[in-house]
Amino acid sequence: MSAPLLIPLAALWGALAGALIARPGYRLAVEPGTPWRSTCPSGHPIRSGAPGWLGRGRCADCAVALSPATARTPLVLTAVAAAVCAALAAAVGERPELAVWLALAPLAVLLAAVDAAVQRLPDVLTLPLAFLVAAGLGLAALLPGAGGSWPRALLGGAVLGGVHFVLFLVNPRGMGFGDVKLAVPVGVALGWYGWPAVLLGTFTGYLLAAGYGLGLVALGRAGRKTAVPFGPFLALGALAGLLIGGLAAPG
Repeated sequence: MSAPLLIPLAALWGALAGALIARPGYRLAVEPGTPWRSTCPSGHPIRSGAPGWLGRGRCADCAVALSPATARTPLVLTAVAAAVCAALAAAVGERPELAVWLALAPLAVLLAAVDAAVQRLPDVLTLPLAFLVAAGLGLAALLPGAGGSWPRALLGGAVLGGVHFVLFLVNPRGMGFGDVKLAVPVGVALGWYGWPAVLLGTFTGYLLAAGYGLGLVALGRAGRKTAVPFGPFLALGALAGLLIGGLAAPG
């Protein structure tokens, strides 16, 4: 594929995939222990089965937006997914792992949106993400031009997941178990490009989370013990590590 076409095609893919994550984001953005949403904000039922999860981010009966509260409208998720995919294509280029990043980026955006809305990272998203990133990179490692190491990626997932599990045991109020599960696929992705990428991505996520929390405290919108959703910042840190890792990868 011609390099100049790669970025706009990646952005187009991100926009198309991003348009499809608003509906599941709306349905999944509920408090723990609460069934997934089955009606639109106006009370109209959402069809069961696959049609209830796939489709445009609008109610078929009243056209009201179906998206997590933090996204406000489906267009926000579409724009974010498109921007993320375009940035990854620009940094990684034509390496085979780009297909993995592009396939999973909309899922990461969905996770971040749900966590930002209700401070919850559903297993139905985190567990498949961990499997898919490991399996996808395993396939990418078999292709010529791959920019990373699959064994190191798996080790990165084990290490980052283990570190977050220890933090969860030390302070379960400050680190949710959903964050522990999300740290595993993040560690796998960052470990693909090496330990500097793991450190950079992790540090960036914690730095952004701390800055956000301090900003809320300074504005009087939160106290020192107010819980902050960590998933979006873990995802942003992962994006930063992948961008730098992709730019620095040989070849």
